[in-house]
Amino acid sequence: MKIFRITLYSALIFVLFSCVKQETEDKTLTPLLEVEGKFLYVEDVQNIIPPNVSPADSLEIAERFERKWITDVLLYQNSKRNITDKDEIDRLIEEYRKSLIIHQYQQLLLASRLPESPSDEELKSFYEQYGDQLTLNENILKGLFLVVPTNAPQIANVRNWVKSGNTKALESIEKYSIRNAISYDYFGDRWIPFAEVLKKIPLQLEQPENFLATNRYYETSDSTKQYFLRIEAYKTIGQTEPFEMAKQKISDLIINKLKSKIISDFENELYNDAIKDGTVNYFNN
Repeated sequence: MKIFRITLYSALIFVLFSCVKQETEDKTLTPLLEVEGKFLYVEDVQNIIPPNVSPADSLEIAERFERKWITDVLLYQNSKRNITDKDEIDRLIEEYRKSLIIHQYQQLLLASRLPESPSDEELKSFYEQYGDQLTLNENILKGLFLVVPTNAPQIANVRNWVKSGNTKALESIEKYSIRNAISYDYFGDRWIPFAEVLKKIPLQLEQPENFLATNRYYETSDSTKQYFLRIEAYKTIGQTEPFEMAKQKISDLIINKLKSKIISDFENELYNDAIKDGTVNYFNN
């Protein structure tokens, strides 16, 4: 039996890695094994073997797949023989099937009626009305962050450029960074979490909010690097989330609300039409 199985798997590996795939015109499958009337085919196993694996690895994958397939068939067949409340299972299956069909139809309905995205006017209107409910759960800031070697040239100029932060200074920093910076990140036009900056700088803060409130420029160094941070603007935990950051969240909220309305309106339309046209028949008892 063992010799037979080795031979069988050798044949399987040959099929899986053969350069020429034999197919009949009617594409009949090649049976590998049978369990209680259920067949596993060579092609089924072939489909789960990743490309460019060794014969030994492909054999191991095939054996695991075969064992799982056999176990699933045996477990299912054994369960069918021992479960007595089949009516309840049939009811649950039908309920699940009904839910799937309804869900699929609802998705088609939404796809045909939903806009691609809310307009900017809708987003701004929502923010103006409900923005105070969109609060930050992290500290954020705008600015720039520059890291250079401690022996980098023109440190005094770099310090003045970062402190200034005007357009000319930013141009100087960008040109300087190409040759001298270890890293440079300008985020004066977008909000980023303060925690991201703290990961890159040797600075331990017990009260980050106080640091943000009292610093517009910060500089520090270690044995190899000089760190420069300019803070253009900041917001702290509990404050209202800026509109730029909240836009996607607001869009999702509007779309989800619109989805619920479309489905609810359609259900009401179905119900009212059914009552009017006599689809629903009440019996007088």
